Amino acid sequence: MDASPVLLADIGGTHARFALGDASADMPLLDDTVRKYPVTGFASLADAARGYLRETGARTTRAVFAVAARIDDGQARMTNHPWVISHGRLCRQLDLEHALLLNDFAAQAMAIPLLREGDYALLGGASWAPGRDTGDRIQAVVGPGTGLGVSALVSRGGELFPLETEGGHVSFPPGTPEEVAILERLSAHFGRVSTERLVCGPGLVNIHRALGEINDEDPGPVTPPDITTRARAGDPLCMRAVDVFCAVFGAIAGDLVLTLGAWQGVFLTGGMVPAMLAELQHSGFRQRFEHKGRFSPAMARVPTVAVLHPEPGLLGAAAIASREPWRQDG
Repeated sequence: MDASPVLLADIGGTHARFALGDASADMPLLDDTVRKYPVTGFASLADAARGYLRETGARTTRAVFAVAARIDDGQARMTNHPWVISHGRLCRQLDLEHALLLNDFAAQAMAIPLLREGDYALLGGASWAPGRDTGDRIQAVVGPGTGLGVSALVSRGGELFPLETEGGHVSFPPGTPEEVAILERLSAHFGRVSTERLVCGPGLVNIHRALGEINDEDPGPVTPPDITTRARAGDPLCMRAVDVFCAVFGAIAGDLVLTLGAWQGVFLTGGMVPAMLAELQHSGFRQRFEHKGRFSPAMARVPTVAVLHPEPGLLGAAAIASREPWRQDG
């Protein structure tokens, strides 16, 4: 087996993250090799990868590319960034002998078995701990960042299967009269409204704008950090926007359990989760997660796990790199 390191990439709508992996190690992600770059700084994924390899002086013939896009016959058009990615072209441009191209949240799902103490926090009373997962199971993964990613990790017969989905683009289901009013405002702006229109960084801004319209307020342009900062300072409109965001996030996370049969847990990842951990812990997130009618008692037993590992996408890509045989080698 090739002993050279594996190039790992986690490509989102805002940042391109790279690292090297040791596919033979129990913990395959080499933490000291992690680098992060704005995607706007490069014309293509290949250019970004070449920049990383030049900076680190690394040489490799194998790679795992986890990208925020649907993979279709070795091609990917990113949802929240203009890059168009081709498996075959990447291999030629980077002189790779073997490469995998997959959805970024499939990599996030594969990180679950590698989480350790300090890599997570629990929301609600249901418990989970590393090393306790055994037997056949399904665990959902959902996370807001530039967009909303959704996946699941399916274990059958000792084998792990991460699902590649676009679950962030299902239609938004309002659960309160206020959320119906928000949907009406967003529908007037976007037409069809997906859950990603509310549960992600730009989604928090959309909620804030819609609440402003409902209350005949014009707060002006804001960013997601502006809203969370002002909410912590006591701004009523921003506080309400954060509350709605957390409640809707909890509701859709609970819907994933019912849809996928993910009774063994939902893992919350993405860039916004660590940044908003306190808000999630002291909001209606868990109440809306459990509030599923006749299934509420069962939902109360399902753990919700906030992933705090700084690079879960790269961690999952490293886990995938350690698996053989390689796929998409053509």
